[in-house]
Amino acid sequence: MSAIVGIFHMNNEPVTNEHSMNIMAALQKYPADDVQVWRKDNIFLGCHAQWITPESINEPLPYYDSLRQLAITADAIIDNRDELFELLNIERDRRQGMKDSQLILQAYVKWGEDAPKFLVGDFAFMIWDERKQLLFGARDFTGTRTLYYFHDRYRFTFCTTIEPILSLPYVKKQLNELWLAEYLAILGTIDTVDATTTPYHNINLLPPSHSISIMANKINIKRYVSISFGSQLKLKSDGEYVEAFKDVFQKAVTSKLRTHKKVGSYLSGGLDSSSVVSFAAKNSLMKNKELHTFSYVPTHDFVDFTPRYLTADERPFIKSTVDYVGGIKDHYLDFQGKSPFTEIDDYIDALEMPYKFFENSFWIKGIYEKAHKHEIGVLLDGGAGNFTISWGSAFDYYSILLKKLQWIRLFKELDSYSRYVGGPRLRMLPDVLRAGFPILNKVFPLGKPFKLPTLINSKFAQRTGVYEKLREHGFSESGWFPRSTIYKERRRIYENIFLWNASHIRASKMSLRHSLWERDPTNDLRVYRFCFSVPEGQYVRNGVDRSLIRRSTVNYLPDKVRLNHSVKGIQSADWVHRMKPHWDTFLEESEMLASDKKFLEYVDGQVIRSALLKVKNGPIPERCSDADYKTLMRSLILYRFLKKFA
Repeated sequence: MSAIVGIFHMNNEPVTNEHSMNIMAALQKYPADDVQVWRKDNIFLGCHAQWITPESINEPLPYYDSLRQLAITADAIIDNRDELFELLNIERDRRQGMKDSQLILQAYVKWGEDAPKFLVGDFAFMIWDERKQLLFGARDFTGTRTLYYFHDRYRFTFCTTIEPILSLPYVKKQLNELWLAEYLAILGTIDTVDATTTPYHNINLLPPSHSISIMANKINIKRYVSISFGSQLKLKSDGEYVEAFKDVFQKAVTSKLRTHKKVGSYLSGGLDSSSVVSFAAKNSLMKNKELHTFSYVPTHDFVDFTPRYLTADERPFIKSTVDYVGGIKDHYLDFQGKSPFTEIDDYIDALEMPYKFFENSFWIKGIYEKAHKHEIGVLLDGGAGNFTISWGSAFDYYSILLKKLQWIRLFKELDSYSRYVGGPRLRMLPDVLRAGFPILNKVFPLGKPFKLPTLINSKFAQRTGVYEKLREHGFSESGWFPRSTIYKERRRIYENIFLWNASHIRASKMSLRHSLWERDPTNDLRVYRFCFSVPEGQYVRNGVDRSLIRRSTVNYLPDKVRLNHSVKGIQSADWVHRMKPHWDTFLEESEMLASDKKFLEYVDGQVIRSALLKVKNGPIPERCSDADYKTLMRSLILYRFLKKFA
């Protein structure tokens, strides 16, 4: 993980030493293996480099190719190096030590502004084309690296983080109220529907899957890649689908292991992270390396109140994987004394924005800190697995068979499913109907659905027109998407790139702070393309949900994990319990924000006061999913962030 910066004066005015020094000085808070700059007349490039891969050691960044008159600064790990070597006809004796930034530059020489289409990996880069007087860059498919920018009529400035841009005298620190309105109106964990906006007025974010070019005072941003949902992979047997999946997934995992440091991985009791760990451990690159796994567990004094089908402590499943796979140094971390409340200020400083995922914030941060102490260079994850490798909801697939009138196959599947999970097959038909026809959940609801209160002040919402904008992106008045089938949900995630920003901004900035690189093989572009081409019948097979990954991990994972369908881990169950020592302080600050007139211009005071009434009853751990508890915590995080603009 590296931080890249640049200043481009479109009116040909030279970049001053003061401005370039300011922007580089603001990056000194992050660890670095090397710091270099390059300048020429009206262009300045810099890099605060962290060496993660073997090839990145002593990598000259920014790099200038004097023959082609091209300069590049890059925050990148390219995964499809072998493919690019062949496409670019690069001599074999040059391949092994070639730097990723120079490989990107070679791609630009061959394909110009189409170069990002050919790149697989995690990247953000900017290239100065001196002959064309063009500044060109791109951000990877799902935006795992950040790239912020400011521009006015004459100047364009970019950086991996926001604070260095704010260090420039011509950039004012102002709250972006349109961003804030979306943040408040959306009830889910995403921030906004506009993937270009940030909390800071006039500072934008290049969206995932997009490139940017600046030339002659004109800025052009375009999407260079998208996922196709049309074509299907047709193989001869179930076994061929398994082998094809294993081949694609192993390539993705292998490419993510490239580091001269140690390799670590998140590990829960679920299928996604366990599959990543099992494929990583079998890789030849790990023959002489021990794979470190980091797992969150509750504190010893937490009493698990969750029902039998949930568990707050996944150790039995995790240890089963560790023992079966072998070659693993496992770490079980309870972060005694830490809670969502203790980490707020540090998170706001790291992310440069408020956040909504507070329930898991303390242990995510804690694992980064622990991994850094163990000199981890790559921290594997399986965060995108639900929609790629472990895709396959039984009832949703059976609803497709129902709609297509494939009765015989449907009843055979229901019969197999009933033997797999227990219970009569006809009992499952109502669930199949609800999965296929979401309108039934609205007409004949089962209980009261969970819903967070609408937090935005109605006058602020009206002034900004936020709900009109949300409707344009398919949102309902509830502040979220209307209920639909899981297949529409899956398509929506990859068509609406703003859904990726929140989690990947967190990963990018936490990686930079701790000098390691979070890498997710389930988020690999090649894995996406493969998984989206597999027929749905491969994901639910013979009564088994998530069938493809379960079949593909035979001899990789123990059956206790591989075939588990009855118990699900819930890693946020103890967040209220952890806040008991801080509850009075939490209440005092919540009462302060409930009477802050400026804050209440944005937030509905009645919602805050209603939540306070319940929270005053004391910390009740069983209310970890309570809407009022969650609302008050989100409000407090936002309140502390907004104080930065006071």
